[in-house]
Amino acid sequence: MFGFGSGTRTLLWTVALACLPALGQQDIPDAPKPKVPVQQFPADTPPAPKNVHPDQPPTDTATTPQNPPSAGQPAQPASQDVATGPDAIKTLIVKVNFVEIPVTVKYPNGRLVEGLTQRDFAVFEDGQPQKLSYFSSQPFPLTVAVVVDTELNPETMKKINESLKGLIGAFSEFDEVALYRYGSTVQEIESFTGAALVGDSTLQRIKRPGRSSAPAAAGGTINNVPMINGHPADPGMSNPSYSTPAKEQHVLNDAVLRAANDLARHSSEMLRRSGQVRRNIVFVISDGRESGSTASYDEVRRVLLARNIAVYGIGVDTAAIPIYDRLNRIRIPGMGYGDLLPRYAVETGGQMYSAFSREAIEQAYTRLTVDAKNQYTLGFNTRGTPASNCHELVVNVHRPDLVIQSRPNYCPLPPQRQ
Repeated sequence: MFGFGSGTRTLLWTVALACLPALGQQDIPDAPKPKVPVQQFPADTPPAPKNVHPDQPPTDTATTPQNPPSAGQPAQPASQDVATGPDAIKTLIVKVNFVEIPVTVKYPNGRLVEGLTQRDFAVFEDGQPQKLSYFSSQPFPLTVAVVVDTELNPETMKKINESLKGLIGAFSEFDEVALYRYGSTVQEIESFTGAALVGDSTLQRIKRPGRSSAPAAAGGTINNVPMINGHPADPGMSNPSYSTPAKEQHVLNDAVLRAANDLARHSSEMLRRSGQVRRNIVFVISDGRESGSTASYDEVRRVLLARNIAVYGIGVDTAAIPIYDRLNRIRIPGMGYGDLLPRYAVETGGQMYSAFSREAIEQAYTRLTVDAKNQYTLGFNTRGTPASNCHELVVNVHRPDLVIQSRPNYCPLPPQRQ
C-alpha cells in the first residue's frame, strides 16, 4: 500500500472536482431520458380521418362474412378496459348497438364450468371476431314467466299440480315470477312479483284436472253408425247426424309470445325505475304440442331474440318418452307441431329437460334455475344497424371438451319512435 501525505490528498481532490462536468456529459445507460417535445404539425396539414365508432356503421362497402370459425380459432386479444359487474351493464344495455350474450359452459357430464375469464372466450358475429366490451361471471337474479299447459292428460296434470310448490321453491328471494296457463287460450294467473310472495292460493288457481276427453282417433263410429271411408257401412241408414270431436288446440306460440311481451315490458320498466338488470326467462312446462296459435314460430322466435329472452322447458307426457318425443318433432300437415320446445330452447340459448315422474319434474326445476343463474355474460358493441336483419353468433371457449350453450343468432330491435 502506498500512503499519501495531506498535500497529495488535497491535489487529488482538486483534480477530481475539476473532472465532474466532463463525467456528467457521458451517456449513462440507467439514466432516464429527457422527454421529447411534442411535434407541431404545419398549418396546412389535412385533418386525420375520423374513426368509425361501433354505433356508426362504416361508409365503405360491407365485407363478405367469413365462414363460421372453428372452436380453436382465437379472437382478437382481450381488451384491458372490459366492463364488469351488474352496475356496468346498466349503461351498456340501454345502447341500441350493445349485444348481450348469456353463455352456459358445462363439462360433458353436465357439471357447470367455473373460473373462466374473458380471455377464455372468443365471440364472432357473422364470422367476424368481436372485441368484448363487457364480461361477468357473477350470477344475475331471474325474472321468469312460468307458462303451464293445463290441457294435458289427467295423470300428467296431477304430477305437475303436485310439483308446482317445488317450482316456486327453486327460485330465490331475489327472483321474480309471473304465472300463465294455456290450452286453447292464454290466461295470466299472477303478474310479476317476488317468488317468495307466491302462496298456495295463487298456485291453486293455476291447477287444472287436465283434458276430459282423449284425442280424436282416425277411425270408429259416428253416433253409433259404423263408418267405412267416412260413409255409413249400411246404405239404408241415410242422413245420419255427424258429431266429430272438437279439434284440440294448444296455442304454445301465443302463450310464449304473451309471456315474452309482458316480460319485456316489465324488465324495461324495472330498468328505467331502479336500474335493476336481470336474466329474463320464459319457463315452459308442456309436451310441446302446437296447434291453433295466431302467432307463428318464426314471429315468436324473433321477438325472443330481439328481447334477449331465453326459453327453458320441461318436456312432460309424450315429450318425456324418448321414442314418442322423436316422432312428435315431425310436423304432420294439418296436425300442427308435435314438440316445439326443443326448438325454442336451442334457438334462444336456453335449455330443455325431459321429466316423466313427479320427482324428475321437481329435480328439473332445480337444475334449470341453477343453470339459468350461473351463466357467463358476454357483450360487445356491434356495427349492425337497428333495422338490419338477424345476425349469426358463435361463442368459442379456448379449452377442449366443453359444452357451450348460447343463442346462435340475435335480431336487433327496430328504431324506437320518439
